Amino acid sequence: MSLDRSDIEKIAHLARLAIAPEQTERYAADLSNILDLVARMDAVDTAGVEPMAHPLHMTQRLRPDDATEPDRRASFQAIAPLTEGGLYLVPKVIE
Repeated sequence: MSLDRSDIEKIAHLARLAIAPEQTERYAADLSNILDLVARMDAVDTAGVEPMAHPLHMTQRLRPDDATEPDRRASFQAIAPLTEGGLYLVPKVIE
């Protein structure tokens, strides 16, 4: 599909884009190339292709669930105003 200057000006107006007049030919060529690519992709027969959720049929590599930092809860709770059973006690806000 070949776009000309008027097509680019109309598209720019609809998209609320300000395009310099000297750039319309370059945009026309670029958009024409994009539309040609889409037309070629649309022409490919995909009747026997099963849709996929992800392009790669691979399982995710999972890292081991190991603690990487030391447990410092006791030192953090030592400076807290009120704690009980490993939890922070705060004033009731909603009644």
